[in-house]
Amino acid sequence: MTDTQKQNSKPEKKEVKKKKKSGWRVARWFLIPVLLVLALAGGMVAGYVVLGKQDIGSVFEWSTWKHVYDLVFAS
Repeated sequence: MTDTQKQNSKPEKKEVKKKKKSGWRVARWFLIPVLLVLALAGGMVAGYVVLGKQDIGSVFEWSTWKHVYDLVFAS
């Protein structure tokens, strides 16, 4: 018998292993949304304060963004 025949004649055992959820996999569900919110807040501050040269305190006021919405979607 040749080497390849010996290898092919051995019965293969398939081991089924349960994959454990790693800490990183679970952390992604919480980390990614937090990073997205931080990126949104950073973009708002950069656009409004740096480019628009306005006060940082008014970035997070509802009236500011209502005014921006009205300007964008005015008919």
